[in-house]
Amino acid sequence: MDIAMTPTAWLQDAKKNAGWLIALGVVSVIVGMLAIGSPMVAGMWVSMFVGVMLLISGIGHLVGALKAGSFGSGLLGFLGGALTTVAGVAMLFRPVVGLGVLTILLAAYLILDGVSGIALGLRVRALGQGWGWLVFSGVLGLVLGVLIYRQWPVSGVWAIGTLVGIHILFRGWSLIAIGMAARSGISSVQEEVNSQT
Repeated sequence: MDIAMTPTAWLQDAKKNAGWLIALGVVSVIVGMLAIGSPMVAGMWVSMFVGVMLLISGIGHLVGALKAGSFGSGLLGFLGGALTTVAGVAMLFRPVVGLGVLTILLAAYLILDGVSGIALGLRVRALGQGWGWLVFSGVLGLVLGVLIYRQWPVSGVWAIGTLVGIHILFRGWSLIAIGMAARSGISSVQEEVNSQT
């Protein structure tokens, strides 16, 4: 946005962007609901996306290793790049297997994050308010991680897609809220500017 813009031009530009925020939020809410409604499809898309990222990273490591010029350090880089490339190709062509791997990693992450959240909450208990929410969040993460792990590999069908869908859904609602707040805030500022002129 141009600093030299007049207040009226700036307000018009901000109002236009608020509409885009709301529209993006609505699209995100719809995509989030579709992902929650069909978690297997959403999970496979996530798995394939991770596969593409691994493939790109692996090729980059291979190219870097070939350009290293030194057989010793270049060999380790080459082997790492080859392994990453193979993992990426495997996730692209076998997304269900990749989804299972991502699900077990998600379960491990939630368990570790839950335990660390509980420990942090108990450590800061002496500081007063807020520690209970840390412990509560840690317990929820721990329980969710254990549930996903105990239901694995069946949880691979729903866990990743559902959680990604929930994330997109909440992101969409937050974008809508920000856009609406910007639009209503712009209207009140517009009224104030108009009353001053």
